[in-house]
Amino acid sequence: MNNKRRGVMLGSVAAVVLLAAGCGSETENFRTANAAQPAGSKSPSGGNGNGDGYGSGYGSGSGYGADSAADPAAGSGSGAGAKGAPAGQLAVRAIQSVGNVVTDGAGATLYRFDKDTAQPPKSACDGSCATTWPAVPADDATASAGISADLLGAVVRPDGSRQLTLAGWPVYRYAKDTQAGEAKGEGVGGTWHALAADGKKAVDQKGAQAKPADGSTMGQMGSGDMGAGQGGADQKGAELSVAKDAKLGNILVDGAGRTLYRFNKDSAWPMKFGCLGACLDTWKPAAAVDKKKVNAIPEALVGSVKRPDGSMQLTIDCWPVYTFTGDTAPGQTNGHNKQGLWFAVTDAGKKAPAAG
Repeated sequence: MNNKRRGVMLGSVAAVVLLAAGCGSETENFRTANAAQPAGSKSPSGGNGNGDGYGSGYGSGSGYGADSAADPAAGSGSGAGAKGAPAGQLAVRAIQSVGNVVTDGAGATLYRFDKDTAQPPKSACDGSCATTWPAVPADDATASAGISADLLGAVVRPDGSRQLTLAGWPVYRYAKDTQAGEAKGEGVGGTWHALAADGKKAVDQKGAQAKPADGSTMGQMGSGDMGAGQGGADQKGAELSVAKDAKLGNILVDGAGRTLYRFNKDSAWPMKFGCLGACLDTWKPAAAVDKKKVNAIPEALVGSVKRPDGSMQLTIDCWPVYTFTGDTAPGQTNGHNKQGLWFAVTDAGKKAPAAG
C-alpha cells in the first residue's frame, strides 16, 4: 500500500499511521508513515487554546517523553513543577482523578516513566524530555507516614546529578503542574504516570481504593445514570465491556468502568492522530487490551495502534479511543459531544448520538 502525504498548513504536526493490512488486525500490521498535519489544529469554536482542555490543544505542545521537543510553555523554573527544586518530605495525597499519589514537600505530584527501568534504576528521559519532566533531586528527600523510607534511593544521571528513585523508579515532576495538587502529567503519551507510595502507578490502584458506602465493589456501576450493562457479573475482570447509559444507550467502557471516546480530528483511514501534546493532558489514550478479556463486543472491532511515543493505544472499528479526565467516577459521560468533537463509542463501534 502506498503511503499518502497530506500537507495541510493549519498548525501543529500530527502523526499519521497507515495500516499495512486490514484495520483492526494485530499490532504488527501497523506501520508509521511520514508525518502530516492534522485536518484542523486551530482551536475549535468555543475553545481558547489555553487551558479549556477539551481538544483546543490538539496537535500542540509536547510531553511524550524522550522524543519530545522542549515546550516553551512548560514552565520557567518556578511553581510546583520547578526544575531542580528540592524534594523535601514526601507525602501521600489523594487526587480525585488519579488516586493516592506521592507528592514532594511543596505538594507537587511525582511521576514515573514507562521507558525507564527500576531494576536496575535507569532514566530514559534526557535532553528536551528533562525540560518538560524535571528529575527530582535525591539528596534531601525524606519519607513521611504512608511511604517506606526503605523504598527511597538514587540513580546517577548522565550529568552526574543524583535523581531520586522510589522502589527503583526514577522520579520526576511535570513542568505543567504549576500548583500543588495538580496531576496534569498523568497518562501523558500513555507512558507517564503519577506514583503510588509503593512505586507503582497510582491510577492502577484507584479502582481498588474506590468503594461505595455499602462496602461493595464499585465495578462497572456508575455514579450517574449508567446501568450495569450487558453481561452482568460476567464483566468482572474484563478490560473492555459494554455498559448501558440511560441517554446514550449501550456504550463502551474500560476495565475501570470509564467511558471511552473517539475524536473527530482523528481518522481511521489513513489512521491519524489529531490529539497530541496539550490535548493529552485532558484526553488519555486508552491502553490496548487483551482480546480474551473483552466482553460483549465483536472481536473484529477491537485493535491497537502505536502512538508517536511508542505506546499502544486501543482502537475500536479503526478509531483510536480515549478516556476523559473530566469523568471523575465510573459511569460518567461528561466528555460526550465536547466541542462537537468528542463522542462516546457505541457497542457497534460508532459515535453515540450527539443529542444523547
